[in-house]
Amino acid sequence: MSKQTNLLLYSFRRCPYAMRARFALKLCGIEFEKIEVDFKNKPQAMLDLSPKGTVPVLYFKDSGKIIDESLDIIYWALSQKSPSPLMINDEAKMLIEISDTDFKTHLYKYKYHTRHPDTDPAYHKRESEKFLTQLDKLLSQHSYLLTDEPSIADIAILPFVRQYSLIDSDAFQALPFPHLQKWLNHWLSNPIFKAIMEK
Repeated sequence: MSKQTNLLLYSFRRCPYAMRARFALKLCGIEFEKIEVDFKNKPQAMLDLSPKGTVPVLYFKDSGKIIDESLDIIYWALSQKSPSPLMINDEAKMLIEISDTDFKTHLYKYKYHTRHPDTDPAYHKRESEKFLTQLDKLLSQHSYLLTDEPSIADIAILPFVRQYSLIDSDAFQALPFPHLQKWLNHWLSNPIFKAIMEK
């Protein structure tokens, strides 16, 4: 990523929110400088821009503008140079809303169950899989989540499905979700995705 750019992105490689922001920027061919954030020692410059202290944070050097929500970064990137007129639609937004609320809640309580001793990880695993079942059904009809072309939903939901799949990769591969597994493998082998995940 070129450093001769107006855009500075504070990011963390494994964070799903930062991941989808990087993917959208790269997919749209938008150059940006990336600073990898150490959460044990957050940069004061980032905290000055966005006191909530989470990533991603996109900073526009020339104007001082900041965007510190991943979906807002995706929307901005696609508004600049969307690779497809189908990238954003209401159906995609509704699917993202489910992913970012119900699915994420169950996913995190399943993945980080040791932090929530009062919860049942098996319950949250089952609840997570309800959304994965929905995704697999959608993918049985199209190459991507909503059509045969990628939408914003694919970009926004991908990092969370990836995160789920890594909790127990063998268990994920054993699930009856062939279309979802194929979709995930397709994106994980995408050169753009590989580029934004380089260490």
